[in-house]
Amino acid sequence: VQLQASGGGSVQVGDSLRLSCAASGGTSRPYVMAWFRQAPGKERKFLARISRAGTNKYYDDSVKGRFTISRDNAKNAVTLQMNSLVLEDTAVYYCQASADLLGRTYVWWGQGTLVTVSS
Repeated sequence: VQLQASGGGSVQVGDSLRLSCAASGGTSRPYVMAWFRQAPGKERKFLARISRAGTNKYYDDSVKGRFTISRDNAKNAVTLQMNSLVLEDTAVYYCQASADLLGRTYVWWGQGTLVTVSS
């Protein structure tokens, strides 16, 4: 599975940004998709996850109410709508696909897209 993240950029505090992640390859069965981010000098951190059908969504408390994850299975794409951005949202954002197959969990990562929030 190849994941291509896009939509990052430089914004100001309070602005909004929409990240996209397009998946290609693999099987036709949708994957569980998630977004993570890694701030400078810190570990990669979970932000949000969406189930294969898009009916279940989970968020880290740090972004709950500000970020919204969604997906379009017809386009094999997942998005992260980010509102009310703060300085601490500055990070490289990664999309992740995962699947459980025959008792094993497989994980794939996109290349990351940089989001810079300034005052």
